[in-house]
Amino acid sequence: MKRSEINRIKSEAQAFIQSFGAVLPPFADWSPDQMRSPVAETIRSRGLGWDITDYAQGRFDELGLFLFTLRNGEVNDLKSGRGMLYAEKLLISKDKQLSPMHRHIVKAEDIINRGGGDLVLEIYASDPDGGIDRNTPVTVPSDACPVTLQPGEHLRLKPGQSVTLMPGVWHAFWAEHGDCLIGEVSTVNDDRTDNVFEDSILRFSQIEEDAAPDFLLVSDY
Repeated sequence: MKRSEINRIKSEAQAFIQSFGAVLPPFADWSPDQMRSPVAETIRSRGLGWDITDYAQGRFDELGLFLFTLRNGEVNDLKSGRGMLYAEKLLISKDKQLSPMHRHIVKAEDIINRGGGDLVLEIYASDPDGGIDRNTPVTVPSDACPVTLQPGEHLRLKPGQSVTLMPGVWHAFWAEHGDCLIGEVSTVNDDRTDNVFEDSILRFSQIEEDAAPDFLLVSDY
């Protein structure tokens, strides 16, 4: 992705979030120099802030995702079972923009449609080797009620609805009938190590520096 494109997407995403009455924390507006300063050490170490990815495929409008990590604990705390064991994000999935099929090794997550279009998910169980089981129905909690999906069947979340995805559950998602604001509440998040993709793609964008950054991405830290 070009840095100029990232600057533009951030501005559009911030306006979209604000249109739903949501307010981001002050560090959302910090300059690159502020984000590199000692006061931002915890923000950097926990991967808080802006995350815009095209999965290094160069087709953001078709294959991509916007994320803002609001809070995140320490991965090491999971080993002791004590401390800040949770994370929270806001995401934007553009209409028909695919977030590709993947699963998590550690992270359990609630995916919540916070407003806008429908959020559509394709969900599969894992086979014994950790691959996608395309033959067995999968049951997931949607707003605490079990929903059983046949292989390849889509789960459609209207605004206000949610789904809980446990580690090992394969999922891809996209928006329909308009861009969708998504909430994510999860176990401590480590995007550098906890994503397993079906296809051989990268989690973070490869950036062409055609302009100065207006802000830093999580992948810039």
